[in-house]
Amino acid sequence: MSVHRVAALVLPPQSTFELACAAEVFGMSRPGLPARYAFAVCGERPGAVPTLAGYDMVVRLGLAALETADTVVVPGWQDRERPAPPAVIDALRRAHRRGARIVAICSGAFLLAQAGLLDHRRATTHWRMAADLAARFPDVQVEPDTLYIDLGDVATSAGTAAGIDLCLHLARADHGAAHAARIARHMVMPPHREGGQLQYAAQDRDGHPPESLALVLDWALERLHEPLGVGDLAAQAGISPRTLARRFAGQLGVTPGRWLLQQRVAAARSLLEETDLPVETIATRVGLSSAANLRRRFHTLVRTTPAAYRRSFGDRGDR
Repeated sequence: MSVHRVAALVLPPQSTFELACAAEVFGMSRPGLPARYAFAVCGERPGAVPTLAGYDMVVRLGLAALETADTVVVPGWQDRERPAPPAVIDALRRAHRRGARIVAICSGAFLLAQAGLLDHRRATTHWRMAADLAARFPDVQVEPDTLYIDLGDVATSAGTAAGIDLCLHLARADHGAAHAARIARHMVMPPHREGGQLQYAAQDRDGHPPESLALVLDWALERLHEPLGVGDLAAQAGISPRTLARRFAGQLGVTPGRWLLQQRVAAARSLLEETDLPVETIATRVGLSSAANLRRRFHTLVRTTPAAYRRSFGDRGDR
């Protein structure tokens, strides 16, 4: 299997956390995990790049690194009030035309918007910057309550930690759910967070965060093999189904039924990757009752069949 080349483009003053999001997922060598990515850091030109943390980082590569990258990551862009350097804009456009995947973390979306890569397309950024992005680039369809958006050739994320969510999602799309889950375990992170970013900004009228769904979600994840329904979740949470639906909409951005289906399909993906179990057995284990139902639900969410998914992402020596 060929190694996927990832280049992170840093610009002064660089946010160290957003860069670390990409480096942790794409650049770290971990015991028991094959090296699927080759990670490099570049700037407009080689040399010292100031950071928001008060120190300079030495970057050895210039924009030529984007010419061979399969994925280009823009880990934030702090100087978004000013026009970007023309050479940077040109390098991003050329990389995109060549077929590279262009990824923006947090405020990096502003740089992609300046390059015209988000015109008439969906995008997100940190919730505090979403209104500014929409005002400055009216052709961009800004979604302020989304952790990340992946359009295939272009992807954007919300602020800070959502950059990890996006990078893990890309690793999952490239190499399967099990590989991404192993990276997440090394990082002591959940492989996938639920809901939108506004749940982190939301407060009730007294300034308190909304009632957490964490306990009922954990309870349900341990019982996916059972015929759980919305009523079961509501009973476990000690609230009415209507109240449960409101909390799911506010905190996760989906209905309880949709969330359950997503978790069942995610569990099926892992079993398809890591075991040789028949599809009928997998369907029973994840609570989808039959192979036919699993195939239908799987195709709705993953856009392929369980058999095709297993051929693409079945165990290839990751463990």
